Amino acid sequence: MNVPPQAGTADPAHAQHAASRAGTRVVKGACPHDCPDTCALRITVEDGKVIKVQGQPEHPSTHGALCTKVSRYPERTYHAERVLHPLKRVSAKHEAPRFERIGWDQALAEIAGRLRAIAARDPQAILPYSYAGTMGMLQGEAMAGRFFNRLGASCLDRTICASAGGAALAATYGRKVGMHLPHFAEAKLILIWGSNSIASNLHFWTFANQAKREGAKLICIDPRKTETADKCHQHIALLPGTDGALALGLMHELIAHDWLDADYIARHVEGWEELRAKALAWTPERTAAECGITADEVRGLARDYGDRATSGPAAIRLNYGMQRVRGGGNAVRLIALLPCLTGAWRHRAGGLLLSSSGWFAPFKNPALERPELRAGGPGRLINMSTIGDDLLREASPAFGPRIEALIVYNSNPVAVAPESPKVVAGFQREDLLTVVLEHFMTDTADLADYVLPATTQLEHLDIHTSYGHTDVLVNEPAVAPLGEARSNTRIFRDLAAAMGFDDPAFHDDDEALLRQAMREDVDLAQLRERGWFPLPLPEAPFAEGGFPTANGKADARGADHVPNYESRSSAPALAARYPLAMISPPARNHLNSTFVNVKSLRDIEGEQVLEMSAADAATRGLSDGQLVRVFNDRGSYACRLDVSARAREGVVHGLGIWWRKLGADGRNVNEVTHQRLTDMGNAPCFYDCLVEVAAA
Repeated sequence: MNVPPQAGTADPAHAQHAASRAGTRVVKGACPHDCPDTCALRITVEDGKVIKVQGQPEHPSTHGALCTKVSRYPERTYHAERVLHPLKRVSAKHEAPRFERIGWDQALAEIAGRLRAIAARDPQAILPYSYAGTMGMLQGEAMAGRFFNRLGASCLDRTICASAGGAALAATYGRKVGMHLPHFAEAKLILIWGSNSIASNLHFWTFANQAKREGAKLICIDPRKTETADKCHQHIALLPGTDGALALGLMHELIAHDWLDADYIARHVEGWEELRAKALAWTPERTAAECGITADEVRGLARDYGDRATSGPAAIRLNYGMQRVRGGGNAVRLIALLPCLTGAWRHRAGGLLLSSSGWFAPFKNPALERPELRAGGPGRLINMSTIGDDLLREASPAFGPRIEALIVYNSNPVAVAPESPKVVAGFQREDLLTVVLEHFMTDTADLADYVLPATTQLEHLDIHTSYGHTDVLVNEPAVAPLGEARSNTRIFRDLAAAMGFDDPAFHDDDEALLRQAMREDVDLAQLRERGWFPLPLPEAPFAEGGFPTANGKADARGADHVPNYESRSSAPALAARYPLAMISPPARNHLNSTFVNVKSLRDIEGEQVLEMSAADAATRGLSDGQLVRVFNDRGSYACRLDVSARAREGVVHGLGIWWRKLGADGRNVNEVTHQRLTDMGNAPCFYDCLVEVAAA
């Protein structure tokens, strides 16, 4: 089906940058993946081929280091299974996938013809589906957004990872803003809350470890005893979905012991009296019972965090795992209020960081995707997290037209979307036109009608912001596209031409898009010369309040603990049948479903596993290394059991996200997750899930 890599025609927008040439040269790049670190890359090219990808030593947060995954990026680009030519399906969707190679002209003409026919009936029957396969502004939504706006397609609510936490920060602080990454090195207490930083936020860990060497105390709050927890002074293994209760319990103790900054609260917090009344109901004993920890752990954590008179600033590194439950938004709100109550924001090494992406908002061009191309106002909004249900819906006045066409790019929904039995059933519809832009034959590509070969980060131009630091980065193309691969921007320009769209917006090449992406405050000449551009921001941004809310105050109104959909306390009848709470954090050498097919990394991971405590395994008569079945009413999947001290009793960890076809029975952890949504942001509840486990 696929052929070995060969020279192809480079995108004319950047061919001059990527053309093969003799000798050795170094190209500036940026890591494209869904990770807060957004590393600056140093790409070494020898005789037209990338031979090495390293971190830029001069970049303040990358400081020359890369994770194991991205350091192997050349292996991914030159992978023998790379899709290098357009492919057309020749098998039924319920059969083993078979494709034939076709030319670009034929692929574009056939896709455009089918899209025109659907759009003539109702363009909102067409849906884009994308997420963070690249975080780049160009290869993400710049030209794709223009195409779907001009087409009048349905809009995608991109919720699958972070929207609960994002909505929470917006409600509390006004935008997704926080403290600056390097200042964690100066903190004297760091709470690493819901984050396995060593695996998923490596460069934060460098600064946290520096603080540790200089006497700071590190406390990990996480249901799983992660690799990060191993390196912290203390690990608090709370039950999934109880983070908001723990935050309220800490507030109770802050109030009881007067570990509060009354002046900061009075001047910079809205709704304090309402929050105070709620917190006073959460005694250490009540908090401990809800969280599955001890009252002494609650008291000790509050003392460490609140009694800072002589010990220096306290910082919280919050991550997105803990907001993937029903009450995830409220939990983020409550945790985000903690540094407001103690005045930790007065110090540049105090406060909280979940996401820094909101700092970039005033510097971005809001018209990059040309919303004016959409006639007739906003399109209907489809939540990407309920794609399983939505692909199976019939047309109705409430829903609108049935989804007839799906164009997937920068995502692998058949593997990553919740409740995958429904997702698979939807993608198997023979009447659904599915076009997938991809590097490999993923689970989603296997169910496509057309697969279009896309470039990797080494082959195209892009510009990146970050959600873990505050630098803009550029990615220059290092080599020409392999085979017949085309950049996302070129594919959507070509599709627009095939559709007959002649708007000037579709004539912008990648260099023009780069110039349009940011406002003039970002010096493009400096960006391209150095590889990154730091935003001009204050070091202690909220020392005197000034949050980006309407009144400049942090907003505590309405924040409260919201229990899980599925837990022993909230759903006792369900828990009687499925007594184990399951979370599904990423395997250390995977990044969502990316890199799963890179052999050197898959060899490290071995196979899909479920971590379980020794006590829970003994209760079920299970042994380490045994093949087991994880199941609930939604489905089941098979994997290898790892009886591990990383799991607390009553909680299991289905490490993901494996491609389904690489699983023991052709399935993965999302067989058992559900499509219900969070309290804020309409996000999925991957970690709000009850299961049982038995021998396979």
